[in-house]
Amino acid sequence: MRYIKLGGELDVPVIGLGCMRIWDKPIEDVVKLINTSLELGINFFDHADIYGGGKSEEVFAKALEHVKIPREKIIIQTKCGIRSGFYDFSKEHIISSVEKSLKRLNTDYIDILLLHRPDTLMEPEEVGEAFTYLHSRGMVRYFGVSNFNPMQIELLSTGINYKILTNQLQLSLTNTGMIDFGIFTNTKFPQSVNRDGSVLEYSRIKGITIQAWSPFQWGDEQGNIRGVFLDDPKFAKLNDEINKLSQKYNVSKEAIAIAWILRHPAKIQTIVGTTNHERLKRIAQATEVWLTREEWYGLYIAAGNMIP
Repeated sequence: MRYIKLGGELDVPVIGLGCMRIWDKPIEDVVKLINTSLELGINFFDHADIYGGGKSEEVFAKALEHVKIPREKIIIQTKCGIRSGFYDFSKEHIISSVEKSLKRLNTDYIDILLLHRPDTLMEPEEVGEAFTYLHSRGMVRYFGVSNFNPMQIELLSTGINYKILTNQLQLSLTNTGMIDFGIFTNTKFPQSVNRDGSVLEYSRIKGITIQAWSPFQWGDEQGNIRGVFLDDPKFAKLNDEINKLSQKYNVSKEAIAIAWILRHPAKIQTIVGTTNHERLKRIAQATEVWLTREEWYGLYIAAGNMIP
């Protein structure tokens, strides 16, 4: 497994295990998944207070009781801020959410807390007070965001005394908006529209690690997830290219899809949400591959993109 410095401060594996879908899985299956993850060098586990209505955190904690590893040897990340029908970055809610996550996770501290989706009613100073409360009491070590654009991070930063280590954003071979804009700069193609404030370039400048979520999924123009692109006839050309590289490097198709993300010099961490321990092994093979520029762009084009 390869490791990077999350936000330049925390050593993390380039692949993290997303725990959104474990909430209804048998404990023994989750134990096997966690053990496999650790055997692969993946000691990073991504949660959120809303995953399974909180049950994902509970199931993870119960499974972890059967895994012989010290708490300090694993990294637990969780998120807060999404409530039923609205977003809430109030000091009261942030602190309450963390307290509940700590209880569900059966741990004294959370390594990284992310604000899940931007709250337009956010008061940066109030968030700062919540962060200071949580950090000073040892409840949270580091902070980050999810689905933020650069100016939202800049606004947040006016009220907090902590560096934002990471921004979790959707990225896959079939969801390349943050990359398209840079490639199509100074053209009249639709891809040249700056929809995210140059978040990819901003993150590199600021030393913020992007965490890629949904690395295998594709969605419609409205952003609705429709399925996995691997082996989907809709993406025949892309799958042909993936299969060719899979054979060349003697790794799985999943590994090639992840290797494409990891090849980017932004040093992106990929969050994978599989609950299948054998598939996790196939995904982890991505760290054995370093695609050439020609191969990287070849996959990009095969996914339906173009080079102006």
